[in-house]
Amino acid sequence: MTTLTLIGKPDCHLCDVADEIVDLVVGDLPARVADGIVIERSSILEDPALYDLWWEKVPVVLVDGELHAHWRLSADRLRAALLAADTEGAHS
Repeated sequence: MTTLTLIGKPDCHLCDVADEIVDLVVGDLPARVADGIVIERSSILEDPALYDLWWEKVPVVLVDGELHAHWRLSADRLRAALLAADTEGAHS
């Protein structure tokens, strides 16, 4: 399983764009890969620890807990990271 975490806040244009990119990329992945991805969405306004860590960088995307991107999310780069995580998971 791969965990993709999107950290943002309400009324954030870049967060909305990142959310759309996440949905499009995961939706376009082969079913075998997409089925192994858990998407978690969190708001910095609902979690003080996330706020302290990420308030000036939202949206933030983590792949398996590791920082993948902040501010602007590239669909191509996210796709490559998720495919790589699937390949790594298949070998463990």
